[in-house]
Amino acid sequence: MFRKSLAILLSALLLSAAGVTAQTGVSVTDFEGRIITLAKKAERIVALMPADVEILYAIGAQEVLIARGEYCNYPKEALEKDVVKSGQEMNLEQIIAFAPDVVVSSKMSHSVQQVEALEKAGIQVVISDAQDLSGVYAAIEMLGTLTARETQAAALIEDMHSHIVEIEKKVNGKTAGTVYYEASPLQYGLWAAGGGTFMDELGRIVGLENIFGQSEGWPQVSEEQVIAKDPTYVVTTTMFFGDGPTPIEEIYARAGWQDMQALKNNKVLNADSDAITRPGPRLIQAAGELYEFVWGDSANAK
Repeated sequence: MFRKSLAILLSALLLSAAGVTAQTGVSVTDFEGRIITLAKKAERIVALMPADVEILYAIGAQEVLIARGEYCNYPKEALEKDVVKSGQEMNLEQIIAFAPDVVVSSKMSHSVQQVEALEKAGIQVVISDAQDLSGVYAAIEMLGTLTARETQAAALIEDMHSHIVEIEKKVNGKTAGTVYYEASPLQYGLWAAGGGTFMDELGRIVGLENIFGQSEGWPQVSEEQVIAKDPTYVVTTTMFFGDGPTPIEEIYARAGWQDMQALKNNKVLNADSDAITRPGPRLIQAAGELYEFVWGDSANAK
């Protein structure tokens, strides 16, 4: 069903790519179901969320990105773009001063009042809020349409999909065991990636069952819960800044964790936090990293 839906989506993309050049305006439906219409393709975009910046670069639309949210750090060329505050610290005057055609935001990074203020200033607001791979493909299509990069967007979607299919073929329905995804380290209180997250989705693709998959989103958990579930694999997204023990070393040093099968078998991975949590093109990189961790030749060491 998923592949059939994707084929329909790709066909629609190619048809729209053929027709856009004959039109002066562009129209998209964003992730809140709002129809956004522009008189012409977007030429000045402020993107507040990292994944949308990554998508714009991946489809070759980086020249229309005039400013980025402060947490948008990839690719490195994006760091040369001007920075605006986002979320609760959004500075409307700052954004309006850039005179963008479009501000690309997410459902959680603005208030209704902020959207209304931007629209009163003549700036369109487009909501991009992918929650799964299909949503990522839809976000790529949407940004491709906004910037008249439909062909490039279709190619990116096809490339991502082909990488996922290749991994699925190699896994061939096999199951590898259970996994604990640690989204926050012990010192800040343990938070896990539950169902409906990209880690959960990518894990299922490579044959992993999330021990907290029945809890949607990002549940807070206890050490006792993790130990009792005794996962086959542990994946942490904690960043290492060069001081003290590495995230993996810290996990091995925890009292009571040494008897878990993941630690006894050296199956602990420090994943790229940005790649595996952002709804953007690098999810295929994260999927490949998970596949190699579970099925690859290289063994994970302490």
